[in-house]
Parts: sequence; structure tokens; C-alpha cells
Amino acid sequence: MAKTVFVLNGPNLNLLGTREPAVYGAQTLADVQTLCAQASQRQGLALRFHQSNHEGQLIDWIHEAGQLHARGELAGLIFNAGAYTHTSVALMDAVKGTGVPLLELHISNVHAREAFRHHSYLSPVARAVVCGLGVAGYSLAIDAVAQW
Repeated sequence: MAKTVFVLNGPNLNLLGTREPAVYGAQTLADVQTLCAQASQRQGLALRFHQSNHEGQLIDWIHEAGQLHARGELAGLIFNAGAYTHTSVALMDAVKGTGVPLLELHISNVHAREAFRHHSYLSPVARAVVCGLGVAGYSLAIDAVAQW
């Protein structure tokens, strides 16, 4: 049975392709899901791909990933938490509490943007961070998680 890679996307990522294309590019979330499906298949991983604008829903999915992790069935969790990256202790606690291997992902280079985006609550509980590579970062993140 193939291990699963969870790819979670937080608030406003449903607007990819139309929201600030100069920052986030022209590809849609559906395009990102297709990229992830191709990368997962190439790596022999099952894919769970979700997006929500609601913090509680994201926490529930982290808990689901944690259950897979406890059974040895999780390759890793790739998480683009959007603005929650900079505000959510609850998401950090969910990752920490479940022990899931986390790769934090950002489409843009958050360190070249507004100062409030420079701090991440997720980085201290992440094995790795990918940022500034556009949506191509998702397939690179899947390749990395496949090696864990």
C-alpha cells in the first residue's frame, strides 16, 4: 500500500490564478492539484489534496494526517497555510500534537514581502520550508517528502 502525502492549502488559495497574479502567478488551485497528482504518481504516493478558508477544517485534516502517521501510512504533510502561517498557534499545536512530518510551503518569497510575513508559527515544527518557487514548489516538495 502506498504511503499518502497530504497537501493542505489555507485561506484565499482558492483564488489562485486571479488573486495578485504578479505575486502568485496565473495558475489556479486546480492546476496545482494536477501538478501534485502527477508528482505523487511519479513518486508512488497516494495524494490527499485539500483547501479551506477555515482554520478548524485545516486542523481536522492535520488530525487525519496524524492518524495516518501513527499507522505508518503518511509520507508527509505539505502545508501552504497562507496568512494562517503568521497568526495561528492552533495550527502549530495541531502539527506538534500529531507529530506529522511537515514541509511548510509558500508560493511567494515571504521574506521579500511585508515584515509581518517574515514570522512563521509553523517553521519551528517543520522539517523543511520551500518558498519563492511559485507553484513549482509543490512538486519539488512532494519529491522531497518522498525521500523522508
